[in-house]
Amino acid sequence: MYLSDFQYDLPDDRIARYPLSDRDQSRLLVFGDDNSIEHSRFDRLPGFIPPGSMLVFNDTKVIKARLFGKKDSGGKVEVLVERILDDRHVLAAIRASHAPKPDSRLLLADAIPATVIAREEEFYTLRFEHALPVAELLQCYGQLPLPPYINRPATDSDEARYQTVYARNAGAVAAPTAGLHFDQNMMDHLRLLGVTIAYVTLHVGAGTFQPVRVAHIADHSMHSESYHIPQATVDAIQKAQFAGGRILAVGTTSLRALEACASAHQGHLAAGHGETRIFITPGYRFQVVERLLTNFHLPRSTLLMLVSAFAGIDNIRDAYQHAIKEQYRFFSYGDVMLIEREL
Repeated sequence: MYLSDFQYDLPDDRIARYPLSDRDQSRLLVFGDDNSIEHSRFDRLPGFIPPGSMLVFNDTKVIKARLFGKKDSGGKVEVLVERILDDRHVLAAIRASHAPKPDSRLLLADAIPATVIAREEEFYTLRFEHALPVAELLQCYGQLPLPPYINRPATDSDEARYQTVYARNAGAVAAPTAGLHFDQNMMDHLRLLGVTIAYVTLHVGAGTFQPVRVAHIADHSMHSESYHIPQATVDAIQKAQFAGGRILAVGTTSLRALEACASAHQGHLAAGHGETRIFITPGYRFQVVERLLTNFHLPRSTLLMLVSAFAGIDNIRDAYQHAIKEQYRFFSYGDVMLIEREL
C-alpha cells in the first residue's frame, strides 16, 4: 500500500489545541460493525458497553521530557527524552542548528551538564552529569512535551489534563489520548455496570509523532516501545473471553501492547515485559482486541494505518470525512471514536 492511501485534508480549525473544560464532554462517533455511524457524547459511553465487556487501559504516565539548553559552542538545543535508560543515561531526540557530535557537552535548563555519548539514527544517548537521578531532574527542570501540532507552550492546566486520571507508571513522552476522556466518575460507573477494567503499560515514545517518509508503507521502519502486561490482566482477559465478553482496548497504545504480546507468543497473551516494533496495517489479523476506543489521528500516520486495519480503510476514510463535515475536534485533545472491528 502507498502512503498516499492514508492522506486526508483537515482544516486547521479542526485541530483541538486546548482540552474541553470537562473530560467527559467530548463528542463520540460510534462506528458499528454494520458500517453505521451514530453521533453521541462521551458521557453516554456506558450505553454502548454491554455488561460482561472488558476495557483495557494504558496506565503509563507522561514525564516532563522536554529540556532546553545550549551547546559548549553557545548554540541552542532542544532535547526531548525518548526513554530513561537508567539513573544517568537517556535516549533523546535533539533539535539544534548543527547536530552535536559524540563527546560534546550540553548544559540543559541552566542546571544539568550532559555529555553526548553516541547517536543512532534520529536518537542520541546522553549521560547526565549530575548527582540527582534522571527522573528527579526531569521532574524538577523538564517541561511537559505537548504534541507538535498543538503549537503552544504547556500551561499549568496541561499538567493535569495531558495525563489520564489513572496514570501511575511514569515513562511516556506522549499521552495515551483515548484515556483522557475518562474521569473517575466514569470509571466507577462502568464498574457498577459490571464492566471489567484492567491495565497494561506501554510507554508511548516520541516516534509516535515521527512522519512516515517512504512512499510504500511496507518500507517504513517502526519505532520501538516498551510494554508490560500484568498477570492479573492476562487472567482477566482469558476469563472474559471464556465467558463470551468482548475486549475493548482504550486507545491504540493498549491495542499495540496486547497485539504485540499475542504476536510474540503464537496468539496467546503472556504476562511480563517486552519491546515492540509492531506495525499494524490493513491486512493484519487481530488476535485479542475486538473493539477500539480511539481519538482521530493525523493524516499519513502509522496510527491512522492501524485504525484502518481495524475498521477497514474505506470505512475509516468515510468516517473521517463524516467527522470533518460534522465539525468534530481532531487529535490529542479532540473527540473520540468507538469502533467495532471489521470481521
